[in-house]
Amino acid sequence: MDFQTYQSYDGLGLAKLVKDKNVSANELLDVAFGRLEEINPRINAVIRSRQDKVYNELANSNQYAPFFGVPILLKDISQALKGEVLSSGSKLLKQNISSRDSHFVSKLREAGFLFIGHTNTPEFGLKNITEPTEYGATRNPWNLNHSPGGSSGGAAAAVAAGIVPIAGASDGGGSIRIPAGFTGLFGLKPTRGRTPVGPGAGRQWQGASIDFVLSRSVRDSAALLDLLQTIQPAAAFHTPLFPDSYLDLVQKPVKKRYRIAFTTASPVRTPVSEAAKSAVGKMVDWLEKEGHVVEEVEAPIDGVKMMEYYYVMNCGEMNRVVSQLEQQMGRVLTLKDIEIFTWVLHKAGESVTAAAYSEALHGWDIAAEQMAQFHRYYDFYLTPTNANAAPKVGELTPTELEVEQLTLIEELAPLRQQELVYQMFLPSLTYTPYTQLANLTGQPAMSVPISKNNQGLPIGVQFLASKGREDLLLALASQIEQSDLWLERLNSTPKPNVLKA
Repeated sequence: MDFQTYQSYDGLGLAKLVKDKNVSANELLDVAFGRLEEINPRINAVIRSRQDKVYNELANSNQYAPFFGVPILLKDISQALKGEVLSSGSKLLKQNISSRDSHFVSKLREAGFLFIGHTNTPEFGLKNITEPTEYGATRNPWNLNHSPGGSSGGAAAAVAAGIVPIAGASDGGGSIRIPAGFTGLFGLKPTRGRTPVGPGAGRQWQGASIDFVLSRSVRDSAALLDLLQTIQPAAAFHTPLFPDSYLDLVQKPVKKRYRIAFTTASPVRTPVSEAAKSAVGKMVDWLEKEGHVVEEVEAPIDGVKMMEYYYVMNCGEMNRVVSQLEQQMGRVLTLKDIEIFTWVLHKAGESVTAAAYSEALHGWDIAAEQMAQFHRYYDFYLTPTNANAAPKVGELTPTELEVEQLTLIEELAPLRQQELVYQMFLPSLTYTPYTQLANLTGQPAMSVPISKNNQGLPIGVQFLASKGREDLLLALASQIEQSDLWLERLNSTPKPNVLKA
């Protein structure tokens, strides 16, 4: 099999080729690693390859599993593979060997995937770009001067470049949808509690973060949601299992007349590009032609306040992470050990009281109630995925003067520390103000690729639905995928071949 043929199939298509003995799993691995060797020096999507191990694992793989033989990449945070490094993008953990598979990875193994490596991520998944000091910047295959976003930037770049059809990803503030929007992929964030967590953790970022995938086709994400949805007795959050098949749903989508609210306004009142507004406009026109009722309405949420609550959580979580690392290493960590964003959140977290932390989570719950009421009337909430196309590599890196100002975090009163945190993230938040809401409320949300800006960079739009209604999102995504709206993939492969089986 050559690369052009390989990248014309989605994951299910490749699995069917293997099942029908039209190609072997070994051949798929050969093509995947060939593409990796060719393109990765330019995009830096994959930071560790398993070429020396994965061929030997074929004999123990379930040949009857639905994705048997399909190469996949895992994200270098939370997606632990036994015996492999899981560094979370940090130099402190570059020798951290996983003692067992994470529950998420175990389910992917059961599905028949072949793990070919781990993808790049910002330190501790804290940024919407992927430029960790330890591993260097990942670049967008559509334009190497630009970022693929983050924190699943390595995953997005790998899928967009055709190394694999599907890659493990996670989303704690948009980290699946943001890079999907920047690289022309489909990105679904499932409902809180839908997919596995742990071991050793009943929640991730207080339920804001979930593990799932980035894919080129809707049906691949639908099939993975069928395989990954779970009820874990040890987990903090549970979502009732979907009784039917998401894959069947998208292969024979039932067209319904939906009521859809939309806005292009930034929830934190930052600028929005004309390209992002135009993408939403194109989507609205198509929806109306399809017979849906579409109204321009903003969600009843104070976006600035929600981000303040979000950053309180980030501060508390990073203070906990750094404190644990200090205990393990038997010493106090300094700025030489961790990046400046991690340091600022850690130091601000030292001043976050239990009452303030509790108040932030209470704010999440109030927002969840408000959005539940909103979705009693509207099936979907449509926004841009991102406020602009992807930033340039290095554009969001703080200057030396900004770093110097950030290092003074310890000298500030707690309220001023939180203000500094907000200002620290504001340049990146200006690019991605729309995605965090679904993480705080626990709703499912998706980014669909439908447009480009004047420089040819992808622009996506985001849909939110009420908790547990991934079926609505996937059914609508399948209809959009079959329309002329759907963005052609990198390398201009004809759209029908993505779904070839």
